[in-house]
Amino acid sequence: MHKLIQKTIAVFVATSLLLISISFPAFAGTDDPSAGAMVADAFFLRPAGNVAMIVGGVLFVLTLPLSATGGNVKVAGQKMVKDPFKFSWQRGLGDF
Repeated sequence: MHKLIQKTIAVFVATSLLLISISFPAFAGTDDPSAGAMVADAFFLRPAGNVAMIVGGVLFVLTLPLSATGGNVKVAGQKMVKDPFKFSWQRGLGDF
């Protein structure tokens, strides 16, 4: 059982490193993202952005009374909900 967990972790780390290394050419200043950047975006970054949007929405609602008291409801909404939404849904695939 212990060896199975080690093998699973090793495969996960190797796959992650491969996807990250493939996506580095996307940061070279080209206009078109690479296939690796698109894959990394689709399978890792977009789901993480959706989770951040959901968690941010819940935290925004929970902290809304404090934000309203402090007068920064717009800023809190922008940082907790709108920015993760834009990151996940309003940009091209592989466009960081």
